[in-house]
Amino acid sequence: MNIHQITFSPTGGTRRVCEYICECIDKKLLATDLCVKEGQIRVPDIHEEDLVFIAMPVYAGRVPVLAVERLKRIQSNRAKCVVVAVYGNRAYDDALLEMQDVATEIGFRVIAAVSAVAEHSIARMYAAGRPDAGDRKELAAFGAAIINKAEGTDTYKPLSLPGNRPYRVGNVGPFPTANELCTGCGMCQEHCPADAIPVDNLRSVNKEACVSCMRCLSVCPTKARNIGTVEMMVTEKLKTLCATRKGNELFIKDNK
Repeated sequence: MNIHQITFSPTGGTRRVCEYICECIDKKLLATDLCVKEGQIRVPDIHEEDLVFIAMPVYAGRVPVLAVERLKRIQSNRAKCVVVAVYGNRAYDDALLEMQDVATEIGFRVIAAVSAVAEHSIARMYAAGRPDAGDRKELAAFGAAIINKAEGTDTYKPLSLPGNRPYRVGNVGPFPTANELCTGCGMCQEHCPADAIPVDNLRSVNKEACVSCMRCLSVCPTKARNIGTVEMMVTEKLKTLCATRKGNELFIKDNK
């Protein structure tokens, strides 16, 4: 059995969550990064006996459309699967259910699901520093329980997850642009998974292509890219919703 980690992690938090879940699993780990440019995507070779962790961030209660589109290209070969939704301490709403539906649609056998908290990609004061040491310990324990389930029998009741169908309508935007601090280094354009930053106008953004993942903000060496006054509005809106520390959750199939 190989362990596959398939992640879409623009600002790093989702990838760390997935790594923490898997760090105590004594199996070969194979990583697939979906948060790259189109031509850099490498589809993994998955076998039925493998275990696959699929981790995505939550944006306004949904997972990124671009990440879902890329996931659907992967051949599952009926492998067992764990879906991981990572959110910024507000709520994950329908994201975990959506991930389960997509994974099932392409043939994965979803045996477990994890919701986990990481630093908010826009209002970074919320869940700052997470996943932290406490999260890391808890997520590793989740991983141990999951591998134990994966190595057991395959007679499961359906996995019941929170969420609603039809899914909530996701938000559009915000769309980052650069200010006068931009040096034209091109780092944002190089790392944009959606190719939403024109090579000939690095300070701008193609709103039709942008998925608002904030990757460009996280890699900009001069912190020139931003979303302007929208950041203040988002921070204020989330003040009450993110006031209390949210916990991580494990949902695992029962074979009774």
